[in-house]
Amino acid sequence: MSKIAVFGSAFNPPSVGHKSVIDSLTHFDQVLLLPSISHAWGKQMLDYDLRCELVDAFIQDLNLSNLVRSTVEEELYKQSGEPVTTFEVLSQLEQDYGNSTLTFVIGPDNLFKFNKFYKADDIVKRWSLLCCPDKVSVRSTDIRNGLKKQNDISSLVTEKVCQMLVEKSYYT
Repeated sequence: MSKIAVFGSAFNPPSVGHKSVIDSLTHFDQVLLLPSISHAWGKQMLDYDLRCELVDAFIQDLNLSNLVRSTVEEELYKQSGEPVTTFEVLSQLEQDYGNSTLTFVIGPDNLFKFNKFYKADDIVKRWSLLCCPDKVSVRSTDIRNGLKKQNDISSLVTEKVCQMLVEKSYYT
């Protein structure tokens, strides 16, 4: 039975903080990155397709064989047109990866508001929950603000992500 880590985030944009979380997930057979397509709490984000391009570049930079961007949230969103809940995502992944154990990975910021997640009690009954703080504290807000001010953000993101953000003037 394979072990799968499910790491959802806005990835707005992906950062070395996200990388530090992924670095602590090496004991999983597969790590699924799930960019939010429509944030349940109305968070404003760069267009989903652009964030997916950034996540793909991020995955290329990390060059880990077990790291994959999942489209499950996008597929669920297209079916309903409504924000997708973690419970829905994990239920679908459970169907898609029937012979695997799923672990939902969250940061401390979401742990403190986990009780607000839809069906939070059911999530912890059905799947494992792993609170994994980033070992490198970088907030995507810092990256976006740095880009607006035309500051060097190369220490906050991976190489290809930095190149894309600067060349395509995202967040400026």
